[in-house]
Amino acid sequence: MSADGTTDALFALSAEDLARLDAIREALLDPSPRRIGRLDQWGLADEYEIYAEIGQYSEVSLTMADGTVLDASLSVPKNLAPGQACPAVVLPAPLIGIGHRAYLGMITRWTQGGYVVLAYSQRGLAKSTGEIHVAGPQDVADATEVINWLVAQDGVDPDRIGFFGASYGAGTSLLAAAQDRRIKAVAGTSAWADLFASLYENGTRHVAAFEALVKLFGEDRCSPEFREIIQKIRANTIDDEVREFARVRSPRTYLSQYNDSNTAILLTTTWHETIFSVPAVIDFHNNLTSPKTLLVQVGDHGNPELPGLAGLIAKPTAMAYRWMDHHLGGTAGDGESPRFDVRSEQMFQPLSDFRHAAWDDFALPKKRFHLADAAAGQSDGRLVEGDAAAGWTRSVKATGTGTDIVVAPQLVQTGLSERLGLPHTYKTAEIDRGLAAVFTTAPLAQSWLIQGDLELRLTVTPQQADATIVAYLLENNPVTNRANIITSAPYTFTAEQAGRATTVTFPLQPAHYPVQRGRQLQLVIDTHDPFFTYDNATTPVFTIDITSPTGAESYLDIPLHPAE
Repeated sequence: MSADGTTDALFALSAEDLARLDAIREALLDPSPRRIGRLDQWGLADEYEIYAEIGQYSEVSLTMADGTVLDASLSVPKNLAPGQACPAVVLPAPLIGIGHRAYLGMITRWTQGGYVVLAYSQRGLAKSTGEIHVAGPQDVADATEVINWLVAQDGVDPDRIGFFGASYGAGTSLLAAAQDRRIKAVAGTSAWADLFASLYENGTRHVAAFEALVKLFGEDRCSPEFREIIQKIRANTIDDEVREFARVRSPRTYLSQYNDSNTAILLTTTWHETIFSVPAVIDFHNNLTSPKTLLVQVGDHGNPELPGLAGLIAKPTAMAYRWMDHHLGGTAGDGESPRFDVRSEQMFQPLSDFRHAAWDDFALPKKRFHLADAAAGQSDGRLVEGDAAAGWTRSVKATGTGTDIVVAPQLVQTGLSERLGLPHTYKTAEIDRGLAAVFTTAPLAQSWLIQGDLELRLTVTPQQADATIVAYLLENNPVTNRANIITSAPYTFTAEQAGRATTVTFPLQPAHYPVQRGRQLQLVIDTHDPFFTYDNATTPVFTIDITSPTGAESYLDIPLHPAE
């Protein structure tokens, strides 16, 4: 999937992945030696022989009150004692063509842990009928009907219901729990908390991510309400209707419900998440008073949990099993109790594992770097500590094209490469200084750690309405002039701000990033990124002046501390 929004799946499955899932499904439906034997090529035959002894799998159709039929599957432990009731976990599908079958690799683990498992595709997805409402009130009502059907089955304890979901399934799970108190625990991987913040950051549309999601939904399957919202976002008509559409679909809207019902919520996201807002997930987690855990990992949307959905080892799914066991009484996990904390990985180090009691314990105090003019004989501006630097101006041209510095060359896939230890490298010597302003520290005398929230203040005079700047913080190697991205954020100015100096202060995405000794921190302020702008947009060439007036000097606050 490229940054222009073209994609096949946010949870990209290879032909081999799909073949394995097909073989698993056939073995679950027909646990004969021949079917199970096919799984031997993946080393899964023994696991599904055990499952055949303890579990019963079936595919079912759930008819909603309005006649919509949801495609679903049910796994039930066998040989229950008379009157025995099991905890149940419901799995709404991620946004993928195979719908709920994306969870087939998890079925045996849940069932062996004593759970009844019901996975389903939300209306309009995969083989389910109806129109797509994007986790709206209709989808929440469907979730309640799904629970009603589930608790009517033999062996289900109605007081021990949990929801697990990835991506779209995470949003459905959280929103359902806000309205149905029978849901005692939720585990949401690659979750969203504020849909508006995910679509529209600092006045800037996330057009690449938005178009990728629309393509996966399929506009012809979307409800009239959603199709109207799609057109408004494309036209940059961000009105009250768009805001209300996003508000009712944002778990953050329902904080009081989660806290009042004491819903246990596990959330996972990634440092370079390009689909949903990471600051919004952190803010949502921070304001929960119910049992909670937050995991932030290396990579992008859906990367870390994908092996776990396939039945392999992954932190998000391992934590979800443990989470449900603790709150619902099953035994799918490893027997350890969950931690109620913030768990994180350092960038490019997916095997790292750091824990803090809360986000306030994780986030380190900020160190202020002032944006200063270039030193004598140098072209780039400076990032310096000490006294504020006022009185300089850096001008860049907005031409409708930018430099090679971008949020991510590819949505999702760039983050997956980071997770595999292959981060994208940017050539900083090739940045066109006419299109971007660059501010750089001196080479660092020791190793440092960036851990927490970052904030940038600038005074900007855009000579055109709706001008956008994008700030990127890089770790640059001054020997090779190659850099990795640490964090970024956009900001778009209103028509009223055109032609006049406006001081803006806005956050960059939080980070957990080790900076090597001898490297430089480099702030790049660009005017274009395909992540935020349609490729066919025609923009007149105009100037953007970045300044630092006395009393409103420009700075970048970084939670930078010596590495231990």
